[in-house]
Amino acid sequence: MESNYKMDATQTHRDLIERCKEGRRDAQFELYRLYSRAMYNTALRMVKNAHDAEDVLQSTFVEVFAKLESFRHESSIGAWIKRITINKSINFLKSRRLTFQELTPLNERADEPERDVELPLSIERVNRAITELPDGYRMVFTLYAMEGYDHEEIGDILGITEATSKSQYSRAKAKLREMLV
Repeated sequence: MESNYKMDATQTHRDLIERCKEGRRDAQFELYRLYSRAMYNTALRMVKNAHDAEDVLQSTFVEVFAKLESFRHESSIGAWIKRITINKSINFLKSRRLTFQELTPLNERADEPERDVELPLSIERVNRAITELPDGYRMVFTLYAMEGYDHEEIGDILGITEATSKSQYSRAKAKLREMLV
């Protein structure tokens, strides 16, 4: 039963995409309705400002509809749109001079086992702490911990080395621990 549902959903998405390619506004609106909230949340985690996230979202869907002909169903449409959203977010931050700290040896604390932060922590408090991270830390942390990219992929996406990605992630975690204690 579940596999039939998956096939139906896949076919429904294929039909929706084909209708979007034909320029049908109702289909474009439906695609936007299905994915806009998740993509807005992705953009917001990365750019940390609601107005900027809305701009990124708008720019994302303009590109989605402009380049839909190039979508080849090699991944899900959601994954394809998310990749565009992440790239748009990164480009937005780069235009605002996103910087990464140079790779330098981490202090000895990074080699110590991780200490658990005392609970309870509210989701709002953790999210606020993430938004207060420096841009480079926040970007790597978000891509790795929340979006599921590995450090090699992050390096490719951001134009940094895998080692720099790992370093930025480690420093982001340490900074978050410090902020949440």
